[in-house]
Amino acid sequence: MTTVPPDFAADRPADLAAALLRVTNGGLFLAHGLLKVFVFTIPGTVGYFESLGLPGFFAYLTILAEIGGGLALLAGFRVRIVAPILALVLLGAGYFGHFGNGFFFSNANGGWEYPAFWAIVMVAQTLLGAGAFALDRK
Repeated sequence: MTTVPPDFAADRPADLAAALLRVTNGGLFLAHGLLKVFVFTIPGTVGYFESLGLPGFFAYLTILAEIGGGLALLAGFRVRIVAPILALVLLGAGYFGHFGNGFFFSNANGGWEYPAFWAIVMVAQTLLGAGAFALDRK
């Protein structure tokens, strides 16, 4: 009887679900980071962070976290380290960027519903791990 090495095993639905969640999260974080670079521009993002009363260098850290974290999630690299860091980024976005706008994201300037939900999703990703087809699959 031959067995599939655990690094490539994808025999459980939970492994596939974790991988699907990881790749979806990774793609969304990458898109959000690139949006800040190419659409809002880095100076525009820095200005926005400063308008919230945050130091401008937080914009750089956020862009780095979103792009680097997105790529790490896509690859399945250190997911249980990256996901909670990104959850903290989302909690910061919810608090500093959206909390004053109310709960619903459909409110003017977006409420804190979306970043709060996504932060919880990242906690779930942390608990689930990378799933199938990941660099760090164990």
